[in-house]
Amino acid sequence: MAFLQVQFFSAALNVASTVNVILPEVNQGIGMGSSKDERPPKVLYLLHGYSDDHSIWMRRTSVERYAASHNLAVIMPAVNHSFYCNEVYGEKYWDYVSDELPRTMHRFFRLSNKPEDTYVAGLSMGGYGAMRLALTYPEHFAGAASFSGAVDLETIFYQRHLGTEIDRVFGSQKQIKGSEYDLFYLTEKNAKAAHKPWLYVSCGTKDFLFDQHKAFVPALRKNGWSVMSHEEPDAVHEWGFWDEQIKAFIELIYAREDADRD
Repeated sequence: MAFLQVQFFSAALNVASTVNVILPEVNQGIGMGSSKDERPPKVLYLLHGYSDDHSIWMRRTSVERYAASHNLAVIMPAVNHSFYCNEVYGEKYWDYVSDELPRTMHRFFRLSNKPEDTYVAGLSMGGYGAMRLALTYPEHFAGAASFSGAVDLETIFYQRHLGTEIDRVFGSQKQIKGSEYDLFYLTEKNAKAAHKPWLYVSCGTKDFLFDQHKAFVPALRKNGWSVMSHEEPDAVHEWGFWDEQIKAFIELIYAREDADRD
């Protein structure tokens, strides 16, 4: 895989922005797979958690090695503590990740622009971001994944005592429920979308977010979303689990593609 650190001026954020990108190569070094597919690669937007940045997936997992055997580009942006939202007192990170970032990456790189080749995934805060993107713009994605996702923001703020972040990002906790920030609301709002991506939602049974996971999966299914759920016994909020999960999700993308061809 080719690794690039892309720095460009973001009009949405009004500041220079950094994105890590890995791109498929026909030839790889020893111990790495390779893809001979000459078509524009599929795209996976891979989102970080609350305490991390654009570099974390490369530093904590083997995502580059997992993607190497496939014609898959992986794009890893940074959004600070924004929860991938337009902050009430801050920056427009939702505009950035949902619109400007894809347009910019397609302008810079030869990537597939087909919704059936486009995926999004993330961990914790990034799991929330991935689900919000997929539930808000279901026509843009073939699939999406949340690993240990903070899928109920009202609960996560209560548990982690992030009161100051509520005010900065959302204005107040009262602004979340029943709004565009509320994933449970979005499952209902777009339940009848003409195209809906398949979803993969996973969490460890000893993760502090497991109760949110248990409530979110039934809500998705109730509203007709195709969801695969994985609950890892005794797993907590940590990188060993997320490394396994990004590998599983990439493999699932291509397993489903093979099944569709058969």
